[in-house]
Amino acid sequence: MDLEERVNELERRLAELERRAAAPAGQAEPAAGDFWALEALKARLAEVAPEGGVLFTGSVTLPTEEHYEWQYGQPLEALLDRDWSLAADALAALGHPVRMRLLREILAGHRTAGELAELPDLGTTGQIYHHLRQLSAAGWLTSAGRGRWVVPPVRVVPLLVVLTAACP
Repeated sequence: MDLEERVNELERRLAELERRAAAPAGQAEPAAGDFWALEALKARLAEVAPEGGVLFTGSVTLPTEEHYEWQYGQPLEALLDRDWSLAADALAALGHPVRMRLLREILAGHRTAGELAELPDLGTTGQIYHHLRQLSAAGWLTSAGRGRWVVPPVRVVPLLVVLTAACP
């Protein structure tokens, strides 16, 4: 390798190191093929929504052995044209640490107010019912009868997506 080739190679490697150093802390460098879902979305939207869109999807098996698979997508235009205030109640319901803990515990299998009241730091049964009603009114929970609460199947993956998006 002659001197010019060596200098070019060193410059390329230095530029790569600088690019990696400029990436936000904790953000893993994507490997080749990591964006397979994104590439599929772009290909699918290329003709119908060239401005782009959003897709979220998931396949999860909860500690209760319940399995959910779900995907949902919208073109950018539909998202920007929508009345965002319609999401305020659902997002507000998630804005309390006890409600987030209740959702986590319900997904883990603690389904009745009695079971939830036995867990530390969730408050009184009355306070728990207050939070359960808030989550139910916002669509994050439904009553499964006999005092049991569940996250509706169509809300399990979206809840996990919201949590993923909200946590740095």
